[in-house]
Amino acid sequence: MVFTDQLHRKITLANPPGKIVSLVPSQTELLYTLGLEKEVTGITKFCVHPSTWFKNKTRVGGTKNVQLDTIRQLAPDLIIANKEENLATDVQALMEEFPVWVSDIQSLEDAYEMIAGVGAITGREVQATTLITDIKSGFAQLRPLPAPVPTAYFIWRNPWMVAGGDTFIHEMMRMCGLQNVFGNLQRYPEVDAAQLAGSGCKLVLLSSEPYPFREKHMAALQELLPDARILLADGEMFSWYGSRLREAPAYFNQLLQQA
Repeated sequence: MVFTDQLHRKITLANPPGKIVSLVPSQTELLYTLGLEKEVTGITKFCVHPSTWFKNKTRVGGTKNVQLDTIRQLAPDLIIANKEENLATDVQALMEEFPVWVSDIQSLEDAYEMIAGVGAITGREVQATTLITDIKSGFAQLRPLPAPVPTAYFIWRNPWMVAGGDTFIHEMMRMCGLQNVFGNLQRYPEVDAAQLAGSGCKLVLLSSEPYPFREKHMAALQELLPDARILLADGEMFSWYGSRLREAPAYFNQLLQQA
């Protein structure tokens, strides 16, 4: 059968894959939700959900430093990757030897398309359809703020880095009624004190990943943004675009009550 990934590439599989390697944490969790316990043989060191897989599945390196030889030893029938989270050089090298399905996600619609596509290529269409229905139901109950709040979403410190306007995080912020003050920038730009002071930011979200922000980091930003409310945010809820989306709307509603 022939399947199309989100880069519009054609992937041909004679049979449903029996050995799958996932190079993306949120998509690893999706594969678990779709019931592919036996099929998934390799994951990255950042694929922490589910914990049983993190403990027991073969790790094939990180998302940015994939161990090609380890993957070759696993001899997968299918590799699941992502345009942003994995290095193009790694993915292209793997494409020469294995079927690779690549996602490219910036919006919630892209996430739905990805879930459906992964469900189709793994023979889990019914489970994927049910999951998409559940996620849509959850987002229908999301209660965004009535007036957009100027917000900055931080992913790193030293240097300060934020989510720009062409990211999935930006999409989740928008759906929550949060105006990304750095939405005019792309990807994850560095910002300095002057940019922060002039941003008009009234709410700061400090993500739990990739930098593990904690309460101790709040003071430095409060000095730069004395009029802003600063909250810790669960980065998985804002940036994981697989089955974690089923839990995201309820979390967002709780976060917005604090904001």
